[in-house]
Amino acid sequence: MADFRHLRPGELVAVDCAAAVALTGLYAVLACPLWLAAALALPVAARRLWPVPVFGVVAAVSVAAELAGLVREPFLAAAFALYWVAVTRPGPWRVPTARIGAAGVVVLLGSLVVGSPVPGGVYPFLGLALLAMAWTAGRAVHERRAYAARAAHRLATRAVAEERLRIARELHDVVAHSIGVIAVKAGVANHVLAVRPQEAGEALRVIETASRSALAEMRHLLGALRSGPVDEPDLKPASGLAALPELVARAEAAGVSVDARIHDVDGLPEGIDRSAYRIAQEALTNVIKHAAPARCALVVEVDGGELRIDVTDDGRTTAPSPEGHGLIGMRERVALYGGTFSAGPLPGGGFAVRARIPCGAP
Repeated sequence: MADFRHLRPGELVAVDCAAAVALTGLYAVLACPLWLAAALALPVAARRLWPVPVFGVVAAVSVAAELAGLVREPFLAAAFALYWVAVTRPGPWRVPTARIGAAGVVVLLGSLVVGSPVPGGVYPFLGLALLAMAWTAGRAVHERRAYAARAAHRLATRAVAEERLRIARELHDVVAHSIGVIAVKAGVANHVLAVRPQEAGEALRVIETASRSALAEMRHLLGALRSGPVDEPDLKPASGLAALPELVARAEAAGVSVDARIHDVDGLPEGIDRSAYRIAQEALTNVIKHAAPARCALVVEVDGGELRIDVTDDGRTTAPSPEGHGLIGMRERVALYGGTFSAGPLPGGGFAVRARIPCGAP
């Protein structure tokens, strides 16, 4: 099928010029003097440039010619010019368009059925009907375009809001995880600095690694907010499940023994892959903040067209609130793909986070 495109402004003016020439020929066929035909029709070639002045000129010439008996026509050129006035006239100029159109149809049908009691026959009434219908058609196009513009604006506004929310979630995940690791290891370093300086040094190295990782991810996320061109290093993709081993290593460095089982997660859609990583990251962050030192089981696998993410720990403490920002963010990520999410303390102690996301076959 051939592709269609909108005409450029210059091409639209060329179409109007062709229409003006055609109307001039039509008026000449109607036994109109050539100079009058040109005065009636040629101005419509500029209707897109000066809509209201062109309509005023054409309407005045049409009325004068009608009153002088030089031509009998239903204001074709005036209606052609009025259509573009109706299309381009700003919305706040309120006119009962539907009533005008209905009145035009009534006048047209009445003039055809009963004729005209005034000199000139039915042509004046036909002219009024044609002008009314031209105005109605133009306003209908105007309203349709205005509605399309408003709909596009709403979509753009919603897209901006959703993107801001996504960036806020990403920033929360990055900051919460990294700061949690840094806080835990800083406490360890402060506690053992005098008696076990080697262990304190290891804690400081973990802090350095976590800080650099957080800075890199924040630079990547904030780069999306910049209006200028971005550097090539900023174009790297956001973290996905392929980065889970690094995440597990950071959790273990923070004092959490992680038993990770990751199966059949290759080929997942990009959005699900990134969301799954953030869910695992936030869950491990909660373990570090509220349960470390502890043992933790991390299961990420695809089973029966469903991505399963389970993070459970055996810590004696639980998360302070089942609806903190981290858990709300995880719940929203899962809901985005129509999945299910649960989080809460275990009967024998510890905490569990479980997410199920439909993903089809990987």
